[in-house]
Amino acid sequence: MIDERDYVVHDAVGLAALVRAGEVSPSELVEAAIRRIEARNGELNAVIHKLYDKARAAAESPDLPDGPFRGVPMLLKDLWPASAGDPVHLGIAVLRDAGYTHPTDGNQVTCLRRAGFTFLGRTNTPELGLVATTEPLAYGPTRNPWNTGHGPGGSSGGSAAAVVSGMVPVAGAGDGGGSIRIPAALCGLVGLKPSRGRVSNGPREDESGLSVVHVMARTVRDTAALLDAEAVPFPGDTVVAPRPERPFAELMFREPGHLRIGLWVDSPGDGRVDVDPECVAAAERAALLLEGLGHTVEATGPAALTDERLLANFAKTWGVSTAYALDEVGEMIGRPLTEEDVEPATWFSAERGRKTPATDMLKTQTATQLFGRAMAAWWADGWDLLITPATARPAPEIGELVSTPDNVLQSFINSLPYGTFTLPFNLTGQPAISIPMGHTAGGLPVGAQLAAAYAREDVLLQVAAQIEDTAPWPHLAPD
Repeated sequence: MIDERDYVVHDAVGLAALVRAGEVSPSELVEAAIRRIEARNGELNAVIHKLYDKARAAAESPDLPDGPFRGVPMLLKDLWPASAGDPVHLGIAVLRDAGYTHPTDGNQVTCLRRAGFTFLGRTNTPELGLVATTEPLAYGPTRNPWNTGHGPGGSSGGSAAAVVSGMVPVAGAGDGGGSIRIPAALCGLVGLKPSRGRVSNGPREDESGLSVVHVMARTVRDTAALLDAEAVPFPGDTVVAPRPERPFAELMFREPGHLRIGLWVDSPGDGRVDVDPECVAAAERAALLLEGLGHTVEATGPAALTDERLLANFAKTWGVSTAYALDEVGEMIGRPLTEEDVEPATWFSAERGRKTPATDMLKTQTATQLFGRAMAAWWADGWDLLITPATARPAPEIGELVSTPDNVLQSFINSLPYGTFTLPFNLTGQPAISIPMGHTAGGLPVGAQLAAAYAREDVLLQVAAQIEDTAPWPHLAPD
């Protein structure tokens, strides 16, 4: 039996190597993960659907795929994609109360099953993943393992808390405005938002929108190896990112050569967000490390980041998407949703979306495309990477980002500092990664974001690996 220390110190690649060497069995890993979840989840509320019996059966089955991660336990986020026969509640009480389960796997889950993972459950998420905190009324708040008076961010906060507390080495995540990178920064993890079309969103969604899926991880090598497992085109995918010449898990070890890197620490858009000095310092630490590694860093960036329409265009798309999502949930439970079925901020966002004329939405889409072209021009001009703070604030206190009937907009307004640096790259479809860059004076993790040209995850992973090697970060929050 693997002991707790050996279980938590290994990343997913490391655990898979133990299974291949015959030093531990898939069943032993499942039991180790269950013990760790049971020990930590009562305090953190990261795992809301426990699927222990299914995980045990999968680990013991002779049909467990002999993929690169055979027998490694993981968790999935309780948004899309679904896992067949399991709850998918999207942070919404009506789906919880209906006991809704989904009949089929999403394409990302299909890839993860083929890779040999066993799924122990699904993790907490804000309602529809709309805000930068994981405190849904349906399931209660997830707490940050570094300081349980604070949140882990959102919307992949449950997955982030589970990974950094050692429940599992990796967990499923999605990113429509920063939902991988924000919790990665606030929990001290590696959070890669892949390029649009790198990982299939099917069969439920297409690949042309804001959202992409990947994982929360503790190490760069897990991030790269999982991307190789997931980056498989499926029939009908509307966008397919160009495949690299070699697997990402190999490319990450190549020297990236001398890079031209920009540093941008001002809030994008209209500049209304004040950036916390400790978050600025995180980006500047990354810049100094990269200069020390021989790269050129200058205080510059794409002029398009000063576009004052940036936030408004994102918000309009967000509202229309929310309205569509509520209609879809209504179909799942067999009746239209009402205002009483969802949280105040969700209903407010959806109502704004329903009032958006189709012509306005087309104008917004055009403006978004023009923004993406203007951003891409900076990279085409000879720049390789952009460094920014991952967030403009450290982890919020529990309750700070929650709306009330008297202040419906509180969750959106207070979430803005957490998405201000991340959401531009959902609009452009470029890859971006959050990496740990130390802690605040109060002991909360802070991160730096690196963004690359479209389809250049290889450069992000190479540079992140250089930083990880030069300035390693702690892989676990203290118990």
